[in-house]
Amino acid sequence: MAGRGGGGASRPNGAAAAANKNFQFKLVLLGESAVGKSSLVLRFVKGQFHEFQESTIGAAFLTQTVSLDDVTVKFEIWDTAGQERYHSLAPMYYRGAQAAIVVYDITNTDTFVRAKNWVKELQRQANPNIVIALAGNKADIADKRAVEHQEAQEYADENGLLFMETSAKTALNVNDIFMAIANKLPKNDPQAGGGQAGRTGAGVNLHDTASQSRSGRCCSGAGGGGGN
Repeated sequence: MAGRGGGGASRPNGAAAAANKNFQFKLVLLGESAVGKSSLVLRFVKGQFHEFQESTIGAAFLTQTVSLDDVTVKFEIWDTAGQERYHSLAPMYYRGAQAAIVVYDITNTDTFVRAKNWVKELQRQANPNIVIALAGNKADIADKRAVEHQEAQEYADENGLLFMETSAKTALNVNDIFMAIANKLPKNDPQAGGGQAGRTGAGVNLHDTASQSRSGRCCSGAGGGGGN
């Protein structure tokens, strides 16, 4: 099944009744412009990396399916634009989302501060049961680090967040963070969350890329840095 790989070993789900169940979840990516949100999604969905990723306009919609034992999880992913002028549109994308990845650039302290603000906004306005992951991207240039791993880990622990440092360039932890989210999401009812995952951005200027892609090459390919 697409999406398996790169250390994303899953825990057994226990009950045999879960066998062959299909679930779909709406997941949104949030963060400042140029922290690498689009690059992370492209790496996860298509196993690709572009050194110079165009800025997202509004939001991009992509899908990827992963396998957890005998359970199939389909992510319907909204990759939102990071520019401030699109901030007012963000609730349109995180409303009804079962999961979110808040991304910052480990070489830029300001993006970490902004990531904290996104977490606060999600905690205040999003689904109260939303699974939030914090991704410290651009780990491949850790020699330029401005945000210490321990500081981010402590913040994540205090706020009940999943946390990993990632690199869209090298694929470090990219598949793993999505798989960790898939493991943590509740899987009680088949087709969970499906009704919320439609194209809620109707009427918005969307940069719609690779919609319905099912490529499983989530951890392959050479890398680069950059991205939106």
